[in-house]
Amino acid sequence: MFLVRSGAIEGYTSLVVALGENPMRLLAAAGLSESLLRNPNTYLAYSKLAELLELTAAACSEPLFGLRLAGTQTSTVLGDVGVTISQQPSVRDAFASINKHLYLHARGVHVAQLQRGDDIDLELKFEITSPRGLNQLIQMSVGQLANFAGELLAVPNHTIPVLLRQPAPATDIGLRYGNSVAGIVFDANSNCIRLPAHWLERKPHHDEAALRRHFEDYIQLLEQRYPDNLQDQVRDIIGQALPSGECSLQRVADILDLHPRVLQKRLRLEGVSYVTLLQETRLTIAREHLRFKSMSITDLALNLGYADVSVFSRSFRKLTGVSARQWQAQWQTR
Repeated sequence: MFLVRSGAIEGYTSLVVALGENPMRLLAAAGLSESLLRNPNTYLAYSKLAELLELTAAACSEPLFGLRLAGTQTSTVLGDVGVTISQQPSVRDAFASINKHLYLHARGVHVAQLQRGDDIDLELKFEITSPRGLNQLIQMSVGQLANFAGELLAVPNHTIPVLLRQPAPATDIGLRYGNSVAGIVFDANSNCIRLPAHWLERKPHHDEAALRRHFEDYIQLLEQRYPDNLQDQVRDIIGQALPSGECSLQRVADILDLHPRVLQKRLRLEGVSYVTLLQETRLTIAREHLRFKSMSITDLALNLGYADVSVFSRSFRKLTGVSARQWQAQWQTR
């Protein structure tokens, strides 16, 4: 099963309401819970998200709903992926590292780079299917890629051409949308954005204010989700940091704006330690992925921050009494 963060549809409720429809009714029609919208790091089936977007576009009579939703967003919808990628030394390195980190946000999609003369196409390729199609999901995703590229390059998003394989809507889009669709090409050969190749040599633009807001919003979210619960706040941060390979006591303390010694002392007063919470979080995440078979055991070990699969296997067996494969097999027989 391919999964995606619910943060991908940030702004969904506001846009649907503005278009005169009931977002809760549409979520229910797609078999999804409104609780998904409360936590941007909740995962749902990618195909279900595609179905929701198609249902919504039809209900709102908005053939470009996916593009309009992306137009209300920034790269923050990518969560820690955008932050991690933007730290690369060049835009070329940043785009080259996208696939390495994209699984933090979504599985079932990857980005391919294609040279076209003096330009570079960044093409999205999807491995998922949905009975209602993927047009709206593709619109939203390519729009989000354009948002990210615009912020990385410090250029207006509308200057980045968006190419879509799907045909143009039957309606007169020039009359309906005006200049907002000027940079969109329909009936293209691929679903991509197009950039001048020499732009890739630029240094990524770092919006320090946006980065600061990202962490401030994250802390606020933790406090709302886990009021007065330091242990759960630490678990959440660990879960987000593990796949990036940057999970440490220092990083967790920095996000919580605490000195590492202060964090350790407060945890000791609650009868736990950072190491204990790290083990618990790793085990919880491991079980979730093993249940859904969402990645190989080797990839799982690396995503959990283990040096190699053998270290992960020993740790899993020590905590559960069985190997990861045995646990997975036992779960499938339930």
